[in-house]
Amino acid sequence: MKATIKPLTDLKAWKALERHCTRAKETQLRELFAAEPNRGTRLTAEAAGLFLDYSKNRVTNETLKLLLQLAKESGLRAGIDAMFRGDKINLTENRAVLHVALRAPKGASMIVDGKNVVPEVHAVLDKLAAFSKRVRNGAWKGHSGNASETSSTSASAAPTSAR
Repeated sequence: MKATIKPLTDLKAWKALERHCTRAKETQLRELFAAEPNRGTRLTAEAAGLFLDYSKNRVTNETLKLLLQLAKESGLRAGIDAMFRGDKINLTENRAVLHVALRAPKGASMIVDGKNVVPEVHAVLDKLAAFSKRVRNGAWKGHSGNASETSSTSASAAPTSAR
């Protein structure tokens, strides 16, 4: 029997978010900043070189509460845990998604169907890196026997300020 996933739009939390969105559309950002002077710092996050500022969106405490409820109702935590375990969560192809293995260091382990898939993933990544290097340095020849033009045009395609 094939597993099915209930559409997000059928969940109670989604419907509550839709109602909330209708009300939030009437709210001006200046009202939100006036009501919460520290909004510009409270609704930001920074990690791994990324800075996110969602204070300039119509996000409220109620919005965040409803988004967390949607995550809970949709089983997001269970899905994340299943992905990290290597469970077959790609229902269309009945296989594990290998996002975690793709980003794992070479020495890591991710067991799928009793086998560590990280070495296989890194073997493919190494082949991709070697091919990319050959294309960029002109060693890879196209059907005409000439080096790919991408190695010579990529610099000229960049804006002058980036060169």
